[in-house]
Amino acid sequence: MEPRRGTRRELAVLATTLVVLSRPLEGDLVWLVGVLVLATVILGGLQALDAGEPRGVALESVVTPAVAAAAAVLAIRLVPVGLLLLPGVVLVYLLIERALIAEAQLLARPTVLAPEDRNMLTAVALVSAFLAFAGIAGVIPGALVEPAGATSAGGAPAGLTEVGLLILVGADALVAALLGFRLALLESPSVRDAAWAALTYAAVIAIGAAAFRAIALPRLVGPALLTLLFYLWSAYMRHPRRLREDRRRLAEAGVLAVLGLAVIAWNLLLRR
Repeated sequence: MEPRRGTRRELAVLATTLVVLSRPLEGDLVWLVGVLVLATVILGGLQALDAGEPRGVALESVVTPAVAAAAAVLAIRLVPVGLLLLPGVVLVYLLIERALIAEAQLLARPTVLAPEDRNMLTAVALVSAFLAFAGIAGVIPGALVEPAGATSAGGAPAGLTEVGLLILVGADALVAALLGFRLALLESPSVRDAAWAALTYAAVIAIGAAAFRAIALPRLVGPALLTLLFYLWSAYMRHPRRLREDRRRLAEAGVLAVLGLAVIAWNLLLRR
């Protein structure tokens, strides 16, 4: 039997159990449990992925499983209590286990990155991103727009406060930064390059989250489009030379800054 395979399964079962137990919680407790599950999978993942190598396990190797588990804590609230909850729980377990397997395979081949390893981790990151974006919107009052798309008299999205919008944008950006940092390290071993990539992921998703919410897209359409935006940006950032070109970095920063200011102004105008 592969070393640590049983430990990975146990960690996936533990994380899934915590997700299920968190289902009845509401309000700020959901965020607290999400953070606790994130920390639990990070600490447990460092043990579950450790195959006894002298170099140990890099912290970035547990980012994707941890984000997947925390995202499931938020997204499980979108599944109604009943028979549909069972397949949802199974999918959560499979996602966390698959994330751990993908990272274990990457650790087993530290010098040769197989295309299937990259594809598997990218797929897990995309599913985790969608669950996180949907779950974040589901927890924040008024962030998910009902099909009717009702708005206030001033044209602003109904039910979402300025504080709620800031939390929505900030949380989405944090998820994108974490997952983007992990994906960037697949292309370049430089932490500096990966950190810059993470900042651009965060900026792009923050702008997208604010813009899609201003449009008041119904329910899960916004999170789905955010996931598509995340994928497109990951495809753009995949070329390693892009992470090392200072002029391109300045151009990216300038474009993102202009777009960010435009989206902020748009939301302010909608709320007058």
